[in-house]
Amino acid sequence: MRINPVILIVVILGGIAIGGAVGFFIKQYLVESKRKAQNLKADYILTDAKEKAREIELEAKDAALRITQKAEDELNRRRIELNREDDRLQKRREELDLRLEKYEDREVRLNKRQSSIDKRANDVNQMYEEILAELQRVSQMTIEEAREVLLAQTEKEARADMARIIRQIESEAREKGNIRARELIADAIQRVASEKVAEVTTSLVNLPNEEMKGRIVGRNGRNIRAFEQISGVDVIVDDTPEAVTVSCFDSVRREIARRSLQRLVIDGRIHPANIEKIVKEEGEQMDEDIAEAGEQAAYDAGVAGLHVEVLKKMGRLKFRTSYGQNQLAHAVETAKIASVIAAELGANVEVAKAGALLHDLGKAMDHNTEGTHAQIGAEFAARHGVNPKVVNIIASHHHEAEQESVEAVIAEAADAISGARPGARREDLEQYIKRLRALENIANSYEGVERSYAIQAGREVRIIVKPNEIDDVEANRMAKNIAQQIEETMQYPGQIRITVIRESRATEYAK
Repeated sequence: MRINPVILIVVILGGIAIGGAVGFFIKQYLVESKRKAQNLKADYILTDAKEKAREIELEAKDAALRITQKAEDELNRRRIELNREDDRLQKRREELDLRLEKYEDREVRLNKRQSSIDKRANDVNQMYEEILAELQRVSQMTIEEAREVLLAQTEKEARADMARIIRQIESEAREKGNIRARELIADAIQRVASEKVAEVTTSLVNLPNEEMKGRIVGRNGRNIRAFEQISGVDVIVDDTPEAVTVSCFDSVRREIARRSLQRLVIDGRIHPANIEKIVKEEGEQMDEDIAEAGEQAAYDAGVAGLHVEVLKKMGRLKFRTSYGQNQLAHAVETAKIASVIAAELGANVEVAKAGALLHDLGKAMDHNTEGTHAQIGAEFAARHGVNPKVVNIIASHHHEAEQESVEAVIAEAADAISGARPGARREDLEQYIKRLRALENIANSYEGVERSYAIQAGREVRIIVKPNEIDDVEANRMAKNIAQQIEETMQYPGQIRITVIRESRATEYAK
C-alpha cells in the first residue's frame, strides 16, 4: 500500500513539533529543578555563615571583655605602685627638709665660730707684730739682717759637716772599692776555667811509611810544588821519621792544608789535579766547620739570637790569634767573665755577655776591609740586627767611641782580664804574624795579583798573578817593585825572596 507523501510530510512535521514541545517542557523542568536546588544550597550556606558570624561575634566579645579586664587590673596595679612611690617621695622630702634645717643651724654656729676665730687671729697678729718690733729693738737688727746671719751660720756648719762626710765616704769607697774590685776580678777568673795558650805555626802530618814522602814530593818536586802553590803553605820534608810538617802563619790555610795532605796520604793518588780537587773540597768543609764553631761559641757563652752571618764571622776567630791567644776562646772567656761581673754589679747580664762575645768581631774580617777592628766589627754587627747597646760595646771597647752604658765598661774590663791573666798571650807570635800579614798585604796591593802567601817563616813571598792581566815582563817588574817596597817599609832579619808565579792553563773536553 502506498502512502501519500504529503500525509507523510505532515505526520513528520507533526512529530517534530510534538518532540520540540516535549523537549522544551522537559528543559524547563530541569532548569526549574536546578534553580530550586541552588536556592536551597544558597539558603544553607547563608544560614551556616550567620551561625559562624554569631559564634565569632561571641568570641570577640569574650576576648574584648578579657582584654578590658586585664587592662583594668594593670591600671589598678600601676595606680597602687604610683601611690607607694608618692608616699616614699613625700617621706624623703620630709627627711630632706629636716636635714636642711640642721645644716642651716650648723652654718649659723660656724659663722659665729669663724667670727670668734677671726677676732682671735687679729689679736695674734697684733701680738706678733708687737713682739717682732720688740725683738728688732732689742737686737738692733732687721729681719733681713737676722736671716742673713742665720743662713751664713747654717751654711758654715753644713759645709763643715759635708766636708767631713765626703772625706769619710771617699776613704771608705777607696778602701772598700779596691777590696771589692779585687774580689770581683778574682771571683770572675776563678769561675772561668781556661787553658794556657799553646798556639803554634806548624802542624805535623803522620805518614804510614817513609816511601810516602817521595810520593808527596813527586817527580822533580812536582807534587809538593803544586800543593804549596794551591794551599799557600810550606811543606817541610825533613829527617823526622814517617812525618812531614805543614808550616804557615795563617791557621785557616794551615788546617786546610793539613786535612788535605792527610786525605791525599789515605787516598794514595797524589798528583796536581787531585791535589787541587781535595784542597778545594777541604776549603768548603772548613767553611762549614767555621760556621759550626761560631754556633758552638755562642752556645758556650750563653748568647742567643745572633744572625747566621755574625756566627760565621765568629767562627773564623777560631783560626785567629792575638799575641798567641786564640781569639774565639778569648771571646767566650771574656763573655763568661763579663757575665760574672755584670751579675755581681746588677747590670744587664745578657747585654754584657753579647758585647763581650762580639767585641773582637772585627778581627775576623780580611785585609780588604778598612778601619780598626772595633769600628768594622761594630758596623758589621749593626748591619745584621745586633742590639744597639751591644754595637756600642764593640765600638767602644778600645775607647774609639764613647761608652754609653755600664755594660760597655764591664766588657772592656773583662777583655783586659782575659788578656792579662797568666799564660794568656805571647807577644812574640803576634809580632811574627803581623809581619807575615804585612808581607801579604804589600803583595795584594798590586793590580793583577790573584793571591799571595808568605811562607818559610816570612823569608819568602809567593805571588800568584792573573795570566791574562800580567805578562812575563810585568811579572819581573812586579817582583822588583815589591822587593823594593818591602825594603823601604819593613824591618826584618836576613833577606826575603819574592817569587811571582804566572801560570797559563788550556783545558778542553773530549766528547
